[in-house]
Order: sequence, then structure tokens, then C-alpha cells
Amino acid sequence: MNTHRLSKSPAPAAGAHARPGLSPEASLARAVELHLEGQTREAFDELEAALHMSPEHPELLAARGHVLCELGQYADAAKSYNKLFEGGAANPAALYNLAVCLEKLGRWEESAERFTEVLTLEPERSEVKLGWGICQLHLEKPESALAAFEEYLQDQPADETALFGKAVALQLLWRCDEAAVLYHDILRRNPRSEEALTNMLALALTRKDHEAVHRFAEQLLAFRPYSQTAMEGLASVAFHRSDFEAAAKLCMKLVELNPDHFERWFNFGVACQKLKDYESAVRGYSEAIRIRPDARQAFVNLGVVKQEMNDLKGAQDAYEKALMLAPDVPEVLFNLATVQELSGHKEEAGKMYERLLARHQDWDEAWFRLGYLRLEQTDYPGSVEAFEAALRKNGNWSEALVNLGLAQWKAGRLEAAAQTFERLRAMMPESVDALRGLAAIAVERQDFTQALTYQARLIDLGERSPELFYNTGLLLQKSGQLDDAIRLYHEALAERPAFGEALLNLGHALKAQGRTEQAKNYWRQAIDAKPDLAKGYFA
Repeated sequence: MNTHRLSKSPAPAAGAHARPGLSPEASLARAVELHLEGQTREAFDELEAALHMSPEHPELLAARGHVLCELGQYADAAKSYNKLFEGGAANPAALYNLAVCLEKLGRWEESAERFTEVLTLEPERSEVKLGWGICQLHLEKPESALAAFEEYLQDQPADETALFGKAVALQLLWRCDEAAVLYHDILRRNPRSEEALTNMLALALTRKDHEAVHRFAEQLLAFRPYSQTAMEGLASVAFHRSDFEAAAKLCMKLVELNPDHFERWFNFGVACQKLKDYESAVRGYSEAIRIRPDARQAFVNLGVVKQEMNDLKGAQDAYEKALMLAPDVPEVLFNLATVQELSGHKEEAGKMYERLLARHQDWDEAWFRLGYLRLEQTDYPGSVEAFEAALRKNGNWSEALVNLGLAQWKAGRLEAAAQTFERLRAMMPESVDALRGLAAIAVERQDFTQALTYQARLIDLGERSPELFYNTGLLLQKSGQLDDAIRLYHEALAERPAFGEALLNLGHALKAQGRTEQAKNYWRQAIDAKPDLAKGYFA
């Protein structure tokens, strides 16, 4: 947060040689004459020459400090004043100047001490309260600063520096409405007050008043076309409006102005990621990591982008580096597990999901992925356990119910599987997955009538897979409904002409009707499509 700006003048010339014959008083008088004529450098040279002959002279030291202050050489001026006070001089004006020099140098604690000493000597000197208040602001003591500015403003109610300092103190105390009133007053008097506009912009950001941020940023850019504060404000507005193209352009301008700024590169990466410009996003996050190698979130985002680019090795590397910085971040563990799963490292993925769930047992998506991995690895009891855990938070998760029913069926728990599929069907009466599961369980129980009912319903719902037609035809054939069975075998073959089992059983159904020649024709086609089917011919 700004308080005021300083400018520095060129350094004074090198010290002059002493001129013999002149007394310190004469040299001081000559320096005053030069200063009155506007020849500040020449006055400095005169004082330097005199101090070469009389280095401890208090008036010369005080005058030298004063001239150096005017020249903006605050460090040298402070040295001159300190040397003066080492000699025991009592000079309130010089003490005040020393406090100002220390303030300009950012030595806030020392400056505040000197201002306090001046107030002890001259309690009515109001400008001392202004300097002391500025020091208190920088020492992060806004309550003390506010009291000092208010006291000073009783004597100087229109002083812009004091008004600005009071506004800053109020802002630091979260009395934002009062601060805004003062900033508006300053801007009314001085519309080009860069500090007031900057702090109003900061206030608007705090309030999330994006319209105001945009307004103040544009005002600032009107006379500071390369104001980084204004561009940062506009970038924040662009992010809020989801105008990621504008955000990316602004962030790129900002990193061009300061290539070693972490937040700007990171934000550039975010904007490009939102635009699906993944190459540029990688650049943004990589530069952010260059500047701050311990930036965990930059590694995480880099991993996400690499994953989107299908660079699984790059994604895994980024996630692993993020975990080195923070070992148990659940999102990173989950992302790394998914990358390992996609890379075919199923065992490592399973261990990573288990590591995540050991600390975060309510992570239902991780339970689902673990259940699916275990199902693929034929660990049916473990799969059931994982899918049941996934359903604890969300009992209406249809995909989890389908996979739970499948795992229960594979584990031999037919009754539990049927209940799970019925539970799904109660939620979604026309669920194809539920009907398929119930049909398969009915077949395994040899309840062909029930199985046929489920499969007929699937066909009514528009399912046209060759397996469905074949299985339904098989059930009809077993129940003696040969005409319907033959019709469904033909439906299966229309979807898959080289479906060996359908050709074989169509032949059996035709033979049962006494149509032997037709049956033999389909058996030939069955053996051509799948030679292994010949093994059972003579049986």
C-alpha cells in the first residue's frame, strides 16, 4: 500500500579542497550567499572545504546536512547530522531534518525516535506529528498513525499527505468506508493522485467490487499507460468475468514488465489453462516454478495440464514433485493415482488410492476407482467393500450401484446382487444396466421365465445388441418357443452376421422343427465363423 513517493537528485560533486585563510564563520556566510543565489552545489563545495579545516564545527555540520537533504542525499545528510549530535549539539531544526532523512531512507524505527525527541523539545511543531504518523504506518501501527494524522489535520485540514495517511490508516484498520470517503476527497482535488487511485483500486478488490476496480484501473492508465497496478486490477476483473483471453494478454504484458514475478506467471498459466491453450499454460507454470521451486500448487496445475495433454509421464513427474512438498494432499494423491491407472500401472494406482483413503475415508470417487480396479483384478470381495464405501455418502450413485451389483454377482452373492440391481431399478425403472444384471442373475438361477421377462423389456426399450438377441433367443428355445427363438437369432445375425453361437443354435432350432437342410447350412456357417464350435458336433 502506498504512502508517498520520493525522488532523488544527482549526487553532489566530490569534496572541494580547503581554502586557507577563511574562518568557519566566513565560509558559512559564503555558503549562505551561494545558496541564496540558487547555487546549491557550490554552497555544498564551500561547506566541504570549510569542514576539511574544521571537521567538528556544529554550524558547518548542520548546514552541510541541510544542503545534502535538498540534494536528496539523505544517507550522507544523516551522517552529517549524527556527527553533529555526537558532539553534544542541541539543535531541534537539525534533529527534525535528521528524522526526515531517516524517514526517506525507510529507517522507520530510528526516524520515529528522532521525531519523538523533536516533539519533546518543541511540542507545538505540527509537521513533526505528520512525519511520526508516516513512520507509525510503516511500522504497522495504524492506530497510532491515525491519532497522529488526526491531530495534525486539526491545524492543517487540507494537507493532502496527512489526508492520504489517515485514509491508509483507516484502510489498514478495515474502516474501509471512511477510507473511501477520504480517497474520493483527495481525487476530487487531485484526479491524478496515483497513490489514491491505487489504494481505491485495492479497496475495490477487497470489496470484490469489480466495476469499481475496472473504473479506477482505467483512470490510472489514462495518465500512467504502463501502470502495473492498473493492469493487475484489469486482470482480476477479466478473471472474474471469465474473460480468460483478456486475462492471458494482461498477464503476458505484466510478465514482460517483470519476468521474475511468480504470481503473474502463475495467473498466466491459469488463464491459458482455462482457454485450453495447454502449451502456453505449461510455459506459465514452468516459469512460476523456476521463480519459486517450492510452489506446490504450480506443480499440481502443471500436472493437470500435462494430464490434459495426455503426457502421463510429465503429469506423474509434476504430481510426485508436489507430493514431495506436501506428502498427503488428497487431490494430488487422487490425480497421481488416476495417472498411474491410465498408464497401466494398476497395482501402483490401487496402492495410491488406499494411501489416500487411509486419511480421507469419505473420498467417494477414490473408493469408486479402487472398487473398479479390484473388479478388474478379480478381487470381488474387495471390490464390493470399496463400492459399498463409495455409496455411503451418495446412495443414489447409479454407476456405483451397477458396479456393486456386478461385483456381488461375481463374488457369488446372487441375492445381494439382485437387491442392488432392484435398488437401481427403483431409482431408474428403465435402467438397462439393472435389467441386464437381473436377467443374468435369473439365468444363473435357471429362472428362465423371469430372465425372459427382463430381456424382453430390454428389447422393448430399444436395446439392439447381438448378445441380447442371442440370449433371449436361447431362453425362448429352452422354453420350447422355437419360432420366437428363430426370429431373435436372425435379429442377432442381422447385427453381427458372423456370430458363431447364434448360427449354431439357429441350426439346432431349425433341426427341432424338422428343417434339417436349413440347419446344416447354418451349422456350416457357424464352423466357418468359429472353427472351435466343431468340437461338439459329433456329440
